[in-house]
Amino acid sequence: MTDPIADMLTRIRNAFMVGHNRVEIPGSIIKGEIARVLTEEGYVESYKITEEGVKKTIIIKLKYGPDGKAAIEEIKRVSKPSRRVYVDKDNIPRVRGGMGISILSTSSGIMTGVAARSKKIGGEILCTVI
Repeated sequence: MTDPIADMLTRIRNAFMVGHNRVEIPGSIIKGEIARVLTEEGYVESYKITEEGVKKTIIIKLKYGPDGKAAIEEIKRVSKPSRRVYVDKDNIPRVRGGMGISILSTSSGIMTGVAARSKKIGGEILCTVI
């Protein structure tokens, strides 16, 4: 697999489209941090990291509205292995005028664009969520 983060986002997107309650993803530190940010921002209900020997698995409990509509309308990978996208503190994009979030990998860890802007640090834009 060349892009495990894109695989994670695709698994979440597909699970929402078919109406699953949870999704299992092969675990890594960066994917666990992305799941943490999605949980803190209210896009997913919760996440749990399980370990069986050396194998880690991230279980994400998906969140739906009262009408059954998915909490995530769109989740898209921005920086890819073939084309990395880096921004400085002044050029962090606002997703749909503040209605969505961008998730960045910074020198201070994985965080939202709003948090990075307030800490005045830039980084690599991993994905956007609406």
